[in-house]
Amino acid sequence: MSFLIRDANLTDMGDLQGVFERASLSNENDRELLQERPEWLILDHKAIIDGRRRVAVDDDDDDDDDESTVGFITYLIAGGIAELEDLFVDPPSMRKGIASSLVRDISARLNDLGFPTLEVTAYPHARAFYEHLGFVEDRVVDTPGYRAPRMSRPTCPPG
Repeated sequence: MSFLIRDANLTDMGDLQGVFERASLSNENDRELLQERPEWLILDHKAIIDGRRRVAVDDDDDDDDDESTVGFITYLIAGGIAELEDLFVDPPSMRKGIASSLVRDISARLNDLGFPTLEVTAYPHARAFYEHLGFVEDRVVDTPGYRAPRMSRPTCPPG
C-alpha cells in the first residue's frame, strides 16, 4: 500500500470521523465502554485549525480528487510537553506501516519545533506497538476507562 502524509484540513473531517469511529470500535476491549459513552466518539476539529493533525491518505489511486483517508495522528503541546494525543488507522489498513510512519512524521515535526521528547498514554492494547517504536514506560496513569502506561521517546531517536 502506498500512502502520503499531509496536514489535515477541515474538508477531511467526515473521513477522519469515520476512521476514528471504526478504529475505536475495532478494539473489543474498549467497545462496550465507548458504546456506553458515545460522546467519546466525536472527533473535535480544533486540532486541524491549530495545525496539529496530520492525515495519511491512500496514494495508490491515480485520481488525486479521490483520496482515501487511511489514518491520522494528532499532537498536543501542554505545559511544555509534546504529547501524542490521537493515533488511528482504519481497520482495513492496519498493519501496513501507516501508524509507524505517522509517529515518525509527527516526531520529526515536534523535533523541528524544539521538543526533544514525545509522550503518550498507551492504552493496554497499543503498548507493544509503542514499545516497538522506542517508547518506554515512565509511570502509570488513570484514564476514564482504566489505568494505562504513560510512555515517552525522543522525537529524534538514534538510528
